[in-house]
Amino acid sequence: MHLTEAATSYLAHRILEAVKGSGAGVRNDRLALQEIKAALVRQVERDPRVDEAVRRRIASLTRRPPPGSAEYEVLYRQYYEQEQRKRRP
Repeated sequence: MHLTEAATSYLAHRILEAVKGSGAGVRNDRLALQEIKAALVRQVERDPRVDEAVRRRIASLTRRPPPGSAEYEVLYRQYYEQEQRKRRP
């Protein structure tokens, strides 16, 4: 799936509005929008089959890091890249 720049921008602005509406402080709107857009693109571009394999692999670890933690994110990125390399022709 692919999001157009317009769709990404629209969603990023709505997310930023929601974050600000929740009372969270945002120092720099431009940087916040940039980070939100990057996160959206990363999420949309994930291959669901690779994502599922990575999540199973993390779940099989003896000491499972909690989802959303820094350790989980590092392992996810590392395993995702490994899975993508394995699946390339």
